[in-house]
Amino acid sequence: MTKELRNSRIAGLGHYVPEKVVKNADLEKLMDTSDAWIVERTGIHERRYFEPGKDTTANMAAKAARKALEKAGLEAQDLDMIVFATLSPDYFFPGSGVLLQRELGISDIPCYDVRNQCSGFIYALSLADQFIKTGMYNNVLVVGSEIHSSGLDFSDKGRSVSVIFGDGAGAAVLTPSDSLDRGILSTHLHAQGEFAEELMTKGPSSNDAERLTYQTIDSGDIFPIMNGSTVFKHAVTRFPEVINEALTQNGVTAEDLDLVVPHQANLRITQFIQQKMKLPDSKIFSNIQKYGNTTAASVPIAFSEAFEEGRVKEGDLICLAAFGSGFTWASALIRW
Repeated sequence: MTKELRNSRIAGLGHYVPEKVVKNADLEKLMDTSDAWIVERTGIHERRYFEPGKDTTANMAAKAARKALEKAGLEAQDLDMIVFATLSPDYFFPGSGVLLQRELGISDIPCYDVRNQCSGFIYALSLADQFIKTGMYNNVLVVGSEIHSSGLDFSDKGRSVSVIFGDGAGAAVLTPSDSLDRGILSTHLHAQGEFAEELMTKGPSSNDAERLTYQTIDSGDIFPIMNGSTVFKHAVTRFPEVINEALTQNGVTAEDLDLVVPHQANLRITQFIQQKMKLPDSKIFSNIQKYGNTTAASVPIAFSEAFEEGRVKEGDLICLAAFGSGFTWASALIRW
């Protein structure tokens, strides 16, 4: 007998950002840049950087997860699975999923590690959703956590990329929905590997004779590089596409949306999406001004803040969307 599928819902959200605030003026002391230049091109005014010896990718995720669990009315021991999205794991291996499990004081449950960069949280959300839909698991923790600041080039050469990124973590607890009309209605995932080198960090690389050498460091291959114009061109195309894909599949329109929570890549990209889809300010959420681009943590931090600010209400139709390195892009449509 075929088991009837069920929806999953987000029962709790939480986020954590490090205490250290780094303003644009602070970066002016490290490289040839300016507050005006950064704000004009990215919309970012400040971001958070981790404190070595205090913050780790895994323990920031744990702090966000505990808040999400509390809001869901669950304990860590109630979890059936962890899905951890990050491009900045604590170790080369093992992945940070098992470290988060240890931080939460639990064991035995499966831990997935997802490497889809800026789209990582939505990819992870989709994975968790499938496990709940099929009835295999009931309570799944999905997190995105990143420490970028220890891997940025703060010289003039790296300034166009380094001013963008920040550190932080966000989490969501998924549980079964009691209605097929509520919860995660659908997720949509895409990738286009031909553009992999347009936004990447090359080293350390397993393809080199030695994984890490002084030459790798001196060449700058350990720092992220980005073809900004190519990324922007594809982002402003793929964001509306993947949002509309979700709307079409569920028989609704952009006018039906109550809130869009996009990956916080660049305020100019968010504004372009808003204009393209004719969304008023009340229907789009941005916090890149405070945190910069936190990659896999971006969507859950923004979603958690939107909930705390009262912008997520019972019955709301919400779309999450992301685009980033890979290229990968994704969306999720949710009836709260």
